[in-house]
Amino acid sequence: MTTITRELLLKKPFNDFRNYPYGFARSGDFSIRESDALTHYGCLITAMLNGEFKPTLQEDIDLLAAAKGEQAPATPVEKTWAKYQARIHRPKVASMYGKGKFADDSLGSSSDTEDDLIVED
Repeated sequence: MTTITRELLLKKPFNDFRNYPYGFARSGDFSIRESDALTHYGCLITAMLNGEFKPTLQEDIDLLAAAKGEQAPATPVEKTWAKYQARIHRPKVASMYGKGKFADDSLGSSSDTEDDLIVED
């Protein structure tokens, strides 16, 4: 079984195909340096957050603390990770066409029953 090392995690590129299917650089949310930082350090940060890798260097300990929100981000990598987290956890916007039918039914109106309808010829 292969042990997970810091060097191995830094060599592995980080991708988030669910939120950024065309990559960080093509999203328009991140600059070139920010997308490079996410690609380079993303696997290391996620491994530390998941408990798969225990940080030993002070840089990694500070990075983990900033990723958990225990301290304010200070380095460009920490700031980029905070920006990434803010982007993927932002609230979804509503439809531009207004409320759907399911929203109207949830109001509890009982006027949709056939007994209440009056049809005039």
